[in-house]
Amino acid sequence: MRTCSPSLVTGPAWLARNWASEAGRGSIHDDATAQEFGFRGGTVPADVHLNQFPPVLCRIFGDDWFKSGNLSLLYKNATTDGESVRVFAETPESGDQQCRVWMERDDGLLVCEGTAAVGDHTRSELWTRDLRPCDPSSLEILRDLTPGQSLGCYDIVVPSKRQFSLFDAELISDPLDWYRSVSPWGGAIACPSTIVQQLWGVPIASLERSLGDHVGLFGAIEIGHINGPLFLDREYRIESELVCVGQSPKTEYFWFDSIARSPQGPEVARMRMMCRVLKPEAGTPSAT
Repeated sequence: MRTCSPSLVTGPAWLARNWASEAGRGSIHDDATAQEFGFRGGTVPADVHLNQFPPVLCRIFGDDWFKSGNLSLLYKNATTDGESVRVFAETPESGDQQCRVWMERDDGLLVCEGTAAVGDHTRSELWTRDLRPCDPSSLEILRDLTPGQSLGCYDIVVPSKRQFSLFDAELISDPLDWYRSVSPWGGAIACPSTIVQQLWGVPIASLERSLGDHVGLFGAIEIGHINGPLFLDREYRIESELVCVGQSPKTEYFWFDSIARSPQGPEVARMRMMCRVLKPEAGTPSAT
């Protein structure tokens, strides 16, 4: 556990919930499948943990975080359903608009770490990482993927029904009323996990089908509000592109960027994500 300091802001402890456990056998969120790869049980989806950060970030940056803020996280250790986790953030020095953030389990296990900011997103944890691709001939599962490859353009309406049901069932950790009703910007806004589901789920669905049977998990996520927030029940155009393909001893992985634009054209939100695909008979993967 990190040393506490006067500049440290902490959030309340919340029980991590494995929303995706109903995905069934073959998913990393299923106990039996996860245990085959060396995990303690079905893993909590990484985007679930994002929901704990906004109340802390609004204490540091104010409501502007939902208009021009980002959250950039590298995941280090998976959690399982019902484990208690807590968010930490170091307030930035005077004049700086970026801070260090992380999440720990109650026993001090580091779940994820990275940065959060308002305004300039170019110094974030993920944006500054070296995403140099590997030799494509060394890949097996992802051998057909190429950096720069378009993952398509899609017109969507961000659905409110799922977010409202999660809110009402108290499954969104540290919920804000703005996720369910009127916000300072007008209508209800998307919580971080909803942003991820829209900027990940739509473009990646067809790609994952082309990979055949595989077990995947998120390794890193950055969400950013450009001209935010992202509203529920509004239309956006999603554009996605592969950034990098590589591998570690136990996984192959790809990075991709997604952008959400309003029908009038301005960029509203963006996401950078790293998805891992576990190699057959791999143990628990390293987070790096």
